[in-house]
Amino acid sequence: MKKNKKILLLVSLVAMLAIILTGCAAYKTGANAAPKGGFFGLIYQFIGIPIRNIMLATENAIGGSNGAGWAIAIITAVIRFVLLPLMLSTSKKSTIQQEKVSRLQDQFKLIQDALKDRSLTPDKQMQISQLQQKVYRENNLSITGGIGCLPLLVQFPFMIGIYQAVAYSDALYKSNFFGVSLGKPSLLFAIVGALFYLAQSLLMLRGVSEQQRAAMQSTVFISPLMTLFISMSTPGALGLYFLVGGIIALIQQVIVTYIILPRAKAKIDAELKEKPMKVVVTKEIIDNIISDNTNTGNSTSSTTAEDELRKRNAGKQKRNDK
Repeated sequence: MKKNKKILLLVSLVAMLAIILTGCAAYKTGANAAPKGGFFGLIYQFIGIPIRNIMLATENAIGGSNGAGWAIAIITAVIRFVLLPLMLSTSKKSTIQQEKVSRLQDQFKLIQDALKDRSLTPDKQMQISQLQQKVYRENNLSITGGIGCLPLLVQFPFMIGIYQAVAYSDALYKSNFFGVSLGKPSLLFAIVGALFYLAQSLLMLRGVSEQQRAAMQSTVFISPLMTLFISMSTPGALGLYFLVGGIIALIQQVIVTYIILPRAKAKIDAELKEKPMKVVVTKEIIDNIISDNTNTGNSTSSTTAEDELRKRNAGKQKRNDK
């Protein structure tokens, strides 16, 4: 359930971005008046216009038609490298969380196996499900799994700003980057960017346990497919943004996989030698809950029936008294 919530949240955020950006792409790019109010007006005023000016200045400084593309690459690199410490910190916390959770899989499996029993009453299911929260709580773990959406949310205005800088400037709309139009969707940028994100996603599977790998495989293609979809539906400028971002994301994942992950595992191993993970769930505990619930359920049903009978008798007595 926790994994599904994380996947749903990630997909929802990226889907929201896709809907907004592809909705913007429906306009006649390069021919519309810039937004003057509302959310998009604020982004254009404080982010879109500065990005447009930087791109035009870079284009003039470098000369030729590649200047605007280099400006996008530089802006993207600056944004991603500024966010890199936050991203690495989030990745470290998530890695430590995943490693600790992997040591609790035996307890979670007992809960999952018990919940597969269709004969369980709602009360039994609730009590057994609550054991999962107790496992997290007793071991000082976050049930959200260390998920970090802040880096994506921070980048969101800049993605729109880059789109607006090109969409509302005829000069930038007509710019190219090594022959690829920045004002029209680029299949090349879309495919190359998606491949970098696919490589990053596949690299995430290295160095993790088989159980973790099985759980993460369902998310491998989410980021590449979303990158491909958005890049093919928006101007090439945004496709270039994702391409450069994919390169930096791959570099970040190399750091996580080959530096942060081994150190996190060593640290956790040392910690668990001194303070092992707490055993909250055992087969005996679940069996006791099931048997206790059975008795409780029977007594509860019996008590409820007796209460109903008393109410009916009391009603009859009142009518007889009248």
